[in-house]
Amino acid sequence: MFVLVNLKTYPCDPIAVAEAARDVDETADARIAVAPQAVHLEAVADTGVETWAQHVDPIEYGSNTGHTLAESVAEAGAIGTLINHSERRLKLADVDGAVEAADRAGLETVVCANNPAQIGAAAALGPDSVAVEPPELIGTGTPVSQADPDVVEDAVAAAEGVDDGVSVLCGAGISTGDDVTAARELGSEGVLLASGVAKADDPKAALEDLVADL
Repeated sequence: MFVLVNLKTYPCDPIAVAEAARDVDETADARIAVAPQAVHLEAVADTGVETWAQHVDPIEYGSNTGHTLAESVAEAGAIGTLINHSERRLKLADVDGAVEAADRAGLETVVCANNPAQIGAAAALGPDSVAVEPPELIGTGTPVSQADPDVVEDAVAAAEGVDDGVSVLCGAGISTGDDVTAARELGSEGVLLASGVAKADDPKAALEDLVADL
């Protein structure tokens, strides 16, 4: 089970969360990664935790002021990147270009989408994984696996119908080990979460709870 923690721009200590994730990963039957802000990528990667970017742009080297270059993300120590998160939406052509840019830089990809229909379209672009995240549940503490489990099952079916090599992650509202277990039982191969860890008083304890039953 893959647990990807997106730190967004929350006022947490990215190094402390990264160290907690690294330590829990060493003993858990799960793969744990952290996606910090771009400015913190190198410092987070230096902790030894699996490090992901929150975004890359569909660009190459050149005149692209203010954009995020996939090669720079990789050089900073990231091994993967989110694309098209609900808080960083892209047009379909740009999602496609961002996946190509990530592939060029050797980055693993998770493309986010709102619903099963979008998951099918995202899977057709050839990412490593897709993540279904109904925007209305993000940050609520109510997981999609509880609010509408059919969304997860239908997302898995949609991805399999396009490319059965694309993994499906479950996002939005994930905060407990029960949420992770439910996501797995619905066919998800991982979870994407943020506030459940980034806003926790004790990130290590929160992570230990997430993976306790895996």
